[in-house]
Amino acid sequence: MTAIKVVSAYDRSPIKTIDRISESAAFDILEECHALHRDRSRWLPAHERIAILERAAAIIESRSGDLARQAAMEGGKPLADSIVEINRAIEGVRVAVKEIWKLGGHEIPMGVTSTSVNRTANTYRDPRGVVFAISAFNHPFNLIIHQVVTAVAAGCPVMVKPASTTPMSCQNVVDILHEAGLPAEWCTMMLCENRVAEKIVSDPRVSFLTFIGSGKVGWHLRSRLAHGASCSLEHGGVAPVIVERTADIDDAIPLLVKGGFYHAGQVCVSVQRIFVDESIAHEFNTKFVEQAGKLKVGDPLDESTEVGPLIAPQEVDRVHEWVEEAVARGGKLLCGGKKISETCYEPTVVLDPPDDVRLSREEVFGPVVAIYRYSNRDDAIRRANDPDVFFQASVFTRDLEFALDASRRLDGMAVMVNDHTAFRVDWMPFGGHRQSGLGLGGIGHSMRDMTLERMVVFRSPVL
Repeated sequence: MTAIKVVSAYDRSPIKTIDRISESAAFDILEECHALHRDRSRWLPAHERIAILERAAAIIESRSGDLARQAAMEGGKPLADSIVEINRAIEGVRVAVKEIWKLGGHEIPMGVTSTSVNRTANTYRDPRGVVFAISAFNHPFNLIIHQVVTAVAAGCPVMVKPASTTPMSCQNVVDILHEAGLPAEWCTMMLCENRVAEKIVSDPRVSFLTFIGSGKVGWHLRSRLAHGASCSLEHGGVAPVIVERTADIDDAIPLLVKGGFYHAGQVCVSVQRIFVDESIAHEFNTKFVEQAGKLKVGDPLDESTEVGPLIAPQEVDRVHEWVEEAVARGGKLLCGGKKISETCYEPTVVLDPPDDVRLSREEVFGPVVAIYRYSNRDDAIRRANDPDVFFQASVFTRDLEFALDASRRLDGMAVMVNDHTAFRVDWMPFGGHRQSGLGLGGIGHSMRDMTLERMVVFRSPVL
């Protein structure tokens, strides 16, 4: 059994050492969760789940400052944004409480044919079974809320494997749920090796996998699921934005700068590719670069920091390699393009990189935005849709006809009009298609995925 050394994403200073659990301990937890689900006498009724989650939300709110600082320290998101994350997590728990009220069934019409007379039928929802959650680093507290609190709210025992770089926020969520009254066996952090996690995924006792991370890993794990198991996969995108010639540039730029450089671009729906009508491109590019260049990069615990570090030094090297490739192939560097330290990279803007370089086709997951000039709207939409991803997109325009047309033609499970691609509230559907993922997130949508709709049919001569 090996230990994980949790370090500051910014200066790599040690924070804490946490032991991984052994393979045998991991399977013991799985068996306990499976036995718990199979014994209906131990299920938590809805009113108890509601009470537990209401207490959990209150606990998080009372400790929000400390939780935000710890998340910023291990994950590198600036403190101001980490505070927003914790506040959003509180809201997410309360949304889950409201969604429990909606986990009901409905009546199925009977008596409408001769074969269905003297019958009545109703559906109801039951917990699907054991949930295994595998999470990512970029929202170390709130992603656990999305994956774990939804399972608890749906009535499922849940095991959660956090990113090895940010396990402390995950442990905080689990501990708070236990403190709020959730029996320990209903929710367990499983800090295990990846090979053990893959074995857990393939075990038939796992009913539902919720995965947030790279497409390569997510699709592989899906292939390992036991027959009958379900999953939701949330991968990344190469989020496109079209800035049409009638757009309000001064309104658009602050939103796009935030959407592109928030959390150093380490967001699955971060603004990455901006297609700008050539008639407004010079003005747009000048103002965009000016604002990007003013962003303060540095220590995430400094309240004035706007862009923090990448999660690891090797990610800085990778991002720099992608930028150098784009420039060497003909892209023009408008700003940035340099390593600030082993963990921080300058907010970078590249103009007109070729469509076949990695920056144009793959998720950069770093503080880099590419801008492309276009003269033909249809061509801009075609280029925006070219990568095999389908997550979120946006269009800026004051032309209603174009807004309606582009919002239908842009590949995206959600298309924002006059807003950046990273907009999200936790009660809306959220998820990717094609290489970007499978299934929908959003608190209520996840809870419904973690339950089964079952039916009871009564036959009686008096009906």
